Amino acid sequence: MNISLPDSLKAFVDEQVSERGYGTSSEYVRELIRRDQDRLQLRGLLLAGAASAPTAAVDRAYFEGLRKQVQAGARTRSKTGSHA
Repeated sequence: MNISLPDSLKAFVDEQVSERGYGTSSEYVRELIRRDQDRLQLRGLLLAGAASAPTAAVDRAYFEGLRKQVQAGARTRSKTGSHA
């Protein structure tokens, strides 16, 4: 794929490649595309969440329960040797 840019944008891309440590302009463009994909995925998740039905309030007890689940999972993985 070839992309044509006006001189001002090419200069900007070249500057970003140099300043941010990218090896090539292609690496820089790939990173921009990945970030845009991530942004679109997050937007979709936020819209889905906004459209979903309300649930119970999230309070201290809710987060304490999550912490216990994570800790229990960590203990289980350390006993089995799993690093998932």
